Amino acid sequence: MQNFVQYAPTRVYFGKNTENETGSYLKKEGAQSVLIVYGGGSARRSGLLDRIESSLVSAGITFREFGGAKPNPTLAHAEEGVKKALDMRADFILAVGGGSAIDTAKGIAHGAANPNKKLWDLWLQPSSITRSLPVGAVLTIPAAGSEMSDSAVLTNEDTAEKKGLSTEFNRCRFAVMNPELAATLPAYQIAAGITDIMQHTMERYFIPGSHAELTDEIAEGLLRTMIRNGRKVLADPADYDAMAEVMWCSSISHNGLTGLGRARDFSVHALGQAIGALYDSTHGATLAAVWKAWAEYLYQDAPERFAQFARRVWGVTEEDDLEASRAGIGKTVAFFKEIGMPTSLSELGVHPSDDEYRRMAQHATKGETVTLTQIRPLGAKETEEVLRNAE
Repeated sequence: MQNFVQYAPTRVYFGKNTENETGSYLKKEGAQSVLIVYGGGSARRSGLLDRIESSLVSAGITFREFGGAKPNPTLAHAEEGVKKALDMRADFILAVGGGSAIDTAKGIAHGAANPNKKLWDLWLQPSSITRSLPVGAVLTIPAAGSEMSDSAVLTNEDTAEKKGLSTEFNRCRFAVMNPELAATLPAYQIAAGITDIMQHTMERYFIPGSHAELTDEIAEGLLRTMIRNGRKVLADPADYDAMAEVMWCSSISHNGLTGLGRARDFSVHALGQAIGALYDSTHGATLAAVWKAWAEYLYQDAPERFAQFARRVWGVTEEDDLEASRAGIGKTVAFFKEIGMPTSLSELGVHPSDDEYRRMAQHATKGETVTLTQIRPLGAKETEEVLRNAE
C-alpha cells in the first residue's frame, strides 16, 4: 500500500427534507451573503429553490440567484458568476443541482476570492490557488461526486479545452442530499450518472502492482451496489432506498476513499473530456463510449487486475485470468448497453475526422506532455489508437 493522505471534510446532511434546513446549515458556516448557483428551470419549477430561499430568509441570510449552469460547465459562465459574486460581496457560494452547478460554483468561488487573477490562469495552475470562498451544495443529480470531491471541470469554449482542476480548495463545506430530489430525473440522465459514478471507482481500481486490500473491498462493494441499485432506480426513480444507495455511492466514489493506497489514473476521463470538449456530449455517455476500447487495449497488460474485477464484481468463474478479463469486460459493456448508454463513438453520435481524432488525442495527453494510464504509458499515438478503436 502506498503512502496516502485522506481528507474529506465535507459535512453531509442526508435524508428526506434536509434541503429545507439549508439556511441553518449556512448560518453554522457563518454565511451572510450567498450567491445561489443553479442550472435550468427545473429547480424553480419543482419548488426547490423557493424552499431553499425561504430557509435562507428565516436564517437572516441575504442572497442572489445565478442560473444557467450548463451540462458541460463553461469558463465564460463561471466568469459571469464571479462578477455577480464580487458585486454582491458574497461570502459563500451555494450550488443547487448536479456536478455542473457545483463545478460552476467552485469556479466562481476561486475567481471571486482572487479577483486580480484570470480564472483560467488559476484553473491551469492549481498551485496558484491559495484561497477561495466556501462552497456548499444541495445535490439533485447523483453522478459527478463533486459534492465531496477535490475536483471540478470547466470548458474553455474559446480554446475548445475541457480541463479538470484538483485542489483541496474544491472541497465543499457541506452537502445536502435528499434522494427524493432525484426522483424526477430522465432515464438517460440517471444512466449517465450511474456510468460516471462507476467510472470514478473503476479509474482508481485498475492500478496494477499495488496492495490495498480494504480499498479493493470498498471499491468492489460500491460497484456491486451501483449495479444492483442502478437497475432499480431506472425501473423506478421514486424508489427511495435504491436512489439513496446511488446518491451515497456518488459521493463515496469520488471523495478519495475508493483509491486510497494507490496511484491515481483518470485516463478514461481524459478521453471522455476530450470528446466532450469537441462535441459537447453528455459526460457519462462519453465514458461509456470509450471504456470498451480502453479496456480491450490494456487488459493483457494487467490480466490479474481485470480478472479480479471480473470475479469479484461480476461473479465470473473462469479460472484463466485472460478469459476472466474478457468476460468481465463483456459484462461491463453489456451493463452499459442495458442501461441505455452508448458503447462506441458511433452509438454516441460522434463520427470524428482524422484531424479530430488527432485533436482529441492531443487534448487527452495535454499536448503530448503527459502519458495516460498506470497500466502502460499511452502517448498521443496510442491514445489516438484507443479513440479510433472506439469508433
